[in-house]
Amino acid sequence: MMTIRQQLILRLQPAKKQRVNTLRVAISLLVNLVLSVLAICICQNGAFARDQIQISGSSTVFPYAKIVAETFSEVYPKYRIPVIESGGSGAGIKEFCRGLGTNTIDIANASRAISHAELKSCFQSGVLDVEEIRFGYDGIVFASDIHGPDWPLTTGAIYKALAAKLVIDGHLRDNPFKTWQDIDSGLPPFLIMAFIPGEKHGTREVFEDKVMMVGCAATGALQKLQNMGLDQQAIHDACVAIRKDGNAVDIDGDYSETLARISANKTALGVFGLDYYQNNADRLKLAPVDGVIPSAATIASGKYPVSRPLYFYVKKAHIGVIPGLARYVGFFLSDQMIGPDSPLVDYGLVAAPQKEREAQRAAFERGDIMSEN
Repeated sequence: MMTIRQQLILRLQPAKKQRVNTLRVAISLLVNLVLSVLAICICQNGAFARDQIQISGSSTVFPYAKIVAETFSEVYPKYRIPVIESGGSGAGIKEFCRGLGTNTIDIANASRAISHAELKSCFQSGVLDVEEIRFGYDGIVFASDIHGPDWPLTTGAIYKALAAKLVIDGHLRDNPFKTWQDIDSGLPPFLIMAFIPGEKHGTREVFEDKVMMVGCAATGALQKLQNMGLDQQAIHDACVAIRKDGNAVDIDGDYSETLARISANKTALGVFGLDYYQNNADRLKLAPVDGVIPSAATIASGKYPVSRPLYFYVKKAHIGVIPGLARYVGFFLSDQMIGPDSPLVDYGLVAAPQKEREAQRAAFERGDIMSEN
């Protein structure tokens, strides 16, 4: 199985391949030299060492990582509890890719896969060996105030309600819909008001790909845009662009901010992670999407259309330098943490199938990064 780095190199333009390989070798030699010197310094003088794992990234992954970190420090008391910060998938990956060394983080949490551009940024900064860990699943759910009416949503209706522009009479025009019932008579007669993840969040990318793009296709808008002669990028941009007239509001904070907005506007719709909804089910009413109610079972089976894998990314060069890093990752991947009867599942994680969990552990071990005692 190719590493992430190998996959990226194969995707680079052929004309640049030799230059990239030469540069990669040079950077690898330099990085190995720097890490060797760093390791010596750490061994000789503990004052220079950082003895805590440092993690940043997705607010969705944050509570899961926090549970693992606290349990890890109880099971392995010789290691200090890892420091975890939340600020969004993109921000965490950016910090992760800033470089190597004890002044940079060891792990980036993410609610979506790292992008090609982000990987290039990592490699350009000398972060050459990136280990991708997929530890389970989550669903993006739509919910409203618990005392409100039912919302039988479809991806098509969501697209029509929130798209900045729609194809009308062969032209892209500003979205004319004002109420949900303008779109579907089975929806509430409320003014369209939705609180959605801001552009800094990994959840936003999943929302665009699995709701807006799917809805664009389901309503026939995608085909109409193709018939208009637009290129692929222009079509994608038109499908995922969100209206800016006040009917859709970006939430740059975490889900607690979205919940506060719903509490203050009881006819609005909000986007949450399944785990957050489950922990606030006494205040929120869940909406099915395309006739499927989100649950652990429908997400694990793939029936629910708006589900996503959850990730974290590990700097393999920090293994052996930051105490406990390999052990923390191995502990995170254990069934004790992510299996069907684990505390993460109790909190809201949808456990991956057993074969997938075993394959992830095997891939981690094949990287020879479990050698730390």
